[in-house]
Order: sequence, then structure tokens, then C-alpha cells
Amino acid sequence: MKKALIALAVLGLTGGAAVAQSSVTLFGVIDADLRYTKSSGQSLKKLDSSGLNTSRFGLRGTEDLGGGLKAGFWLESEINTDTGVAGAASGGAFWGRRATVSLSGDFGEIRLGRNKTTSRLHLEDFDPYAFTGLGNVGAVYSNLGSGNGTAYGRADNLASYSLPEGLGGFYGSVDVAAPEGNLANKYQGARLGYKAGPLHVSGTYANANGPTDKYKLASVGGAYDFGVARPSLVYSQAKFGARKQTIITAAVTVPLGQGQIIASYTDAKANDAAEAVTAGSARIGDSKLFAAGYVYNLSKRTALYTTVSQIKNDGAAKFAVAGSPTVAAGAKSSGFDVGIRHNF
Repeated sequence: MKKALIALAVLGLTGGAAVAQSSVTLFGVIDADLRYTKSSGQSLKKLDSSGLNTSRFGLRGTEDLGGGLKAGFWLESEINTDTGVAGAASGGAFWGRRATVSLSGDFGEIRLGRNKTTSRLHLEDFDPYAFTGLGNVGAVYSNLGSGNGTAYGRADNLASYSLPEGLGGFYGSVDVAAPEGNLANKYQGARLGYKAGPLHVSGTYANANGPTDKYKLASVGGAYDFGVARPSLVYSQAKFGARKQTIITAAVTVPLGQGQIIASYTDAKANDAAEAVTAGSARIGDSKLFAAGYVYNLSKRTALYTTVSQIKNDGAAKFAVAGSPTVAAGAKSSGFDVGIRHNF
């Protein structure tokens, strides 16, 4: 009798609906490195943050709604390990890395909020440094004077849809950022890929509004894990009006003992229109990025690492490695670091 009364009370509190199961996880990365950089006759020695992975903390969770339907949320904030303040990439927003709510099921996933764009996720998959630290290939990507780097970054007001799993290795996504009164915030992107076993290939296209024209980015990439090494290759082309930048990245990750060797080479070329229009102001021109490093895993969550990199600029290019002093047009920018990363 008592059990029956308890059951009736529970049903009364839930309106007769099934009680959904939910989970919330606190997660993060703390990464600090000793870094030395130099360029144009200047050098900097500093304790820095995010040498291997971006330092951050966040909350994420899911709720099982039944029938294969799930609701989810993700809140993530960057921190500078050396100072404890919010990271520069946050732009002043506390949850500047990610703030999304989602609904997923057999139809795929719909996600709303601030997040990385599909084209940024594509580029990260084939950059062994994942757009972070001294080897970050994003250092030589340019918005070509459009003032809009959303196509290879993060976007506010983003609505995205991803295909469901179980499509024989195929996956895809589309996303749109609403301008909300500011056309410079408008963005559209799409991605289609295949990932099964050791093979991964992907292609993406995006456009973001600039002051006079659209900034367009198209990219294709591929990687194959041979076990003894995972080489990858990416070809990207960005356009803004008559200005164009072509970027090719070849990289490799090689397991070695308890760690791995990482190396990449990126060749970025700008056409004459890009260099002529923005000479002396934007970071436009030809450049080459070399990066190599080693990651030693002390455990599944903690690693020691070191990286050395250099950007060789030409013409009006002023691209810089992370934390570099001011770079003069056509000058080199180089760096070296040793650091520790801990996941939780």
C-alpha cells in the first residue's frame, strides 16, 4: 500500500510523464608554457598560456528525453593560466568559447548559440596543432581586409544542423549566423566529410559579410593514419573581391614512445590585388610557416611538450607566431616553448 502511494505521489509531481535522466560534467584544460619569441630585432621571454591546448573550463550536460531524443547544453570559457584573467579570444564575453543549447535524435542535431563554425572545425581536424600555440596554422590565414574572420573562427547567433551518425562514415553540417541588425555578422557555411578507419577526408565552404563584399573560404583536406604516422594535407582558398589568398598545409603526427612528434609546413600566398590594396596595414603577402614539436604523455591527462616554429614573411606580410613581438613587413617571426598541459 505504501509503495502504491509513493508511486502515485511521483506521478503527481511529474504529471505522469517518464522521469528524464540527465548528467552535468565539469571539464577543462590548464596549460602553461615558458615561451621565447623574436622578430624584427626584438625578443620576448614570458610565461604564457595555451601552448599545446587552449586553457579553459566549462560545463556540459545532456538530458535523455526518451525515444532517442536528447537535449544538451555546453558552456565554455577561456582563461589565461599566467594571469587568471579571461582569455583574449573571448572578446570580453565570459562564455566566449562556446555557449550552446541543442536537441538531437535520429534526425541529427540542431544546435543554437555561439560556437566554432563548420569551416573552423574542418581546419582544426587537419592541423595537428588544432589552431593553438606556436604551430597554429591560423596565424597565416587572413581576412583579406574584410574585417571578418568568422569563416575560420567562431560566430555569435549561430544556428547549426549536423547529420545523424550511422551513415557509413559520412557526416555533414550546415550553419548560419543571423546578422541581427549588423550585416557584418552574417555568415553561412557547410561541410561534408567521410571518416572511417584510418581515412578522413572533408570539404567545406563558407562566406561572411564584409563592408563591401563577401569574404569566401573554400577548403578540402585529407588524412590517413598508417599507424606509424598520420600525414595530412589541406588546401584552402580565401577571396574578398579581387583579393585572394591560397594556403596549403602538409603535416604529420608520428607516435614515439609515450608521446608523439608533430610537424607541419604551411605555404600561404596572396595575389597582387591583396598585397597592393592592403600594403602597410593588414597582414597580407606571402608567408611560410614551419613548426615542429614533441608531446610526452605522463598520463592520460597530463603531458609535457615543446614546440619550435618560424614564419618567413615576404612583401607586405606581417604574420606572427603566438606571442611574438611586433613584426615588420616581410620580416621573420619565430618562437620556442616548453610547457605542461593538464586535462580534468
